[in-house]
Amino acid sequence: MDTSNLLRQLLMLGVGTTSLVAERVKQMSEELVRDGKLDPDQAKGFVDDFMSQINVDQKAVEKQMQRQVRNIMQDLGVPRQSEMDELRGRLDRLERQLRDLENKDWR
Repeated sequence: MDTSNLLRQLLMLGVGTTSLVAERVKQMSEELVRDGKLDPDQAKGFVDDFMSQINVDQKAVEKQMQRQVRNIMQDLGVPRQSEMDELRGRLDRLERQLRDLENKDWR
C-alpha cells in the first residue's frame, strides 16, 4: 500500500475542490459587480476574506487527514519510516557481523 501516494491524492482532491469553489466565488462576485448589486471594492474584499478563510480551513483539514491516515496505518500495522530505518540499520550490522564471521572461518 503506497500510503504517501494515497495521502497525496487526497490532498490534491482537496486542493482541486478548493480551487473550483474559489473560482466559482470569484465568478459570482464578478456577476454581482456586473449586475450592479455589489461594487468592485466590496467584491474584492469578499473574495479575499473568503479565500483567507478557505486557506485556514484547508490547512486544518490537511492536518486532520494526516492524523487520520497515520492512525489508519498504525491500526493496519504499517511501520513508521523511523522503524524501517532502525530495522535497516540492524540488518546492516547483522550482515557485517556475518561477513566478519565468514572471513574468520576462511583464515
